[in-house]
Amino acid sequence: QLQASGGGLVQAGGSLRLSCAASGRIVAIGVMGWFRQAPGKQRDWVATVTRDGSVSYADSVKGRFTISRDNAKNTIYLQMNSLKPEDTAVYYCNAVSLGTTDYGHEYWGRGTQVTVSS
Repeated sequence: QLQASGGGLVQAGGSLRLSCAASGRIVAIGVMGWFRQAPGKQRDWVATVTRDGSVSYADSVKGRFTISRDNAKNTIYLQMNSLKPEDTAVYYCNAVSLGTTDYGHEYWGRGTQVTVSS
C-alpha cells in the first residue's frame, strides 16, 4: 500500500529525491514520514509531515533534507541535498491511517536503498 522510489547511488554532496505513494486500502492518511536504517543499526526517524503541511526533521538532516506532501496524490517526497556517506541506508516511508476501520494503524513501505559514496 506504500510504494517508495527514487533511491540510488550518489556521490557525497549530491542530491536525490525520494517519493512514496499510498494506495489501495489506505484511504485516509494522517501523518506521513520517512525513516531510515543503516546496516547493523536500528531504524531511525528522519522526517514527518502532517496533513496540513507541518514538518519536523531529525537534527542529522535538518537544513539538508526537505519533506513535502501532495494530499491529492497521497504522496510524500523527500528531497535530499548535500548527501553524506552517513546518509547511506534503506529509507522507509510510513503513514498513519485515519480510516474508520484501521484508525491509528501504521503502514510501512518496503524501503528504497540510498548509497552515498565518499
